[in-house]
Amino acid sequence: MKITKLTTYIVPPRWLFLKVETDEGIVGWGEPVVEGRALTVEAAVHELEDYLIGKDPFLIEDHWTVMYRGGFYRGGAAHMSAISGIDQALWDIKGKALGQPIHSLLGGQLRDRIKVYSWIGGDRPSDVANNARDVVARGFKAIKLNGCEEMQIVDTNEKVERAVETIAAIREAIGPHIGIGVDFHGRVHKPMAKVLAKELEPYKLMFIEEPVLSENKEALRDIVNHSSTPIALGERLYSRWDFKQVLSDGYVDIIQPDLSHAGGITECRKIAAMAEAYDVALAPHCPLGPIALAACLQVDAVSYNAFIQEQSLGIHYNTGNDILDYISNKEVFQYADGFVSIPQGPGLGIEVDEAYVIERAKEGHRWRNPIWRHADGSFAEW
Repeated sequence: MKITKLTTYIVPPRWLFLKVETDEGIVGWGEPVVEGRALTVEAAVHELEDYLIGKDPFLIEDHWTVMYRGGFYRGGAAHMSAISGIDQALWDIKGKALGQPIHSLLGGQLRDRIKVYSWIGGDRPSDVANNARDVVARGFKAIKLNGCEEMQIVDTNEKVERAVETIAAIREAIGPHIGIGVDFHGRVHKPMAKVLAKELEPYKLMFIEEPVLSENKEALRDIVNHSSTPIALGERLYSRWDFKQVLSDGYVDIIQPDLSHAGGITECRKIAAMAEAYDVALAPHCPLGPIALAACLQVDAVSYNAFIQEQSLGIHYNTGNDILDYISNKEVFQYADGFVSIPQGPGLGIEVDEAYVIERAKEGHRWRNPIWRHADGSFAEW
């Protein structure tokens, strides 16, 4: 079998899909994208295509190695996301050719399903208590929300109180036993992260996500001394080498590699195993489409330390299209009692509705994240 063609589709709401074709008619799908940089990653995919055409798609480890190491400059969001989508598609091809789900080829599943959480609210926390009640009523056992708005490096007690009041209202609305993940989204710097972590301690959070930007990860040493809440981080790390110091430093309790950013199934499987050796939990980042979610579930299926999976059904970014729109076997993501089942079909286990993908690609998108500013006019992290 040989790889014959790579085709990319920029589709709403903010995704990039990849189809890899072979001379035997078996097709694989991947989701290589950086949110807000879809065109950049699309170009990177087609640069890697030059190497892949004519190659045996089964040699995934070798192709990954060449795609990563074959350029003098390597790593980072765009390069690794391009590799990620290609890697997903090659695994999809291999699974389909052998009639097996990818998790079977990775050693076989050790769980039948995994807990999922649902996003509530939008970029800014507002009216989230009612939203949280609705999500719990639909069966979810865990939720996540953005925990604060803009926050300067040293900010006011009013900003802290507003964030705490939001979480307090949610905890009161949904009771003591539903998991709450609070995403600081890298909006908070060390001085205020210490304060917020301490003030949120009474609400028994499932985790605090990105309490500081990944490039400021040394600040976690101080933050963990102000709270017993688990710390989650990793959506802006792109390889096992990026995760190496995070794990060895010992300040992170949950890692969140994104299978569309951190090297795909091949690399995230290795990152998960590294984390297990440090007794660190795995919760893959995935506010993306159905291909990315299916890839995450393959790694969740074989990773002992995986405990929860992000998924984007109904997320505020999904305007115009949602994750089930692009697949024909919509029942594959079986949500029940706060869990989603591990797909059992060959490859990724999803059937992409190619005709609909082509139709929506005619509209495409140029999604960009918002640009925020503080009251003094300086740039604010979104």
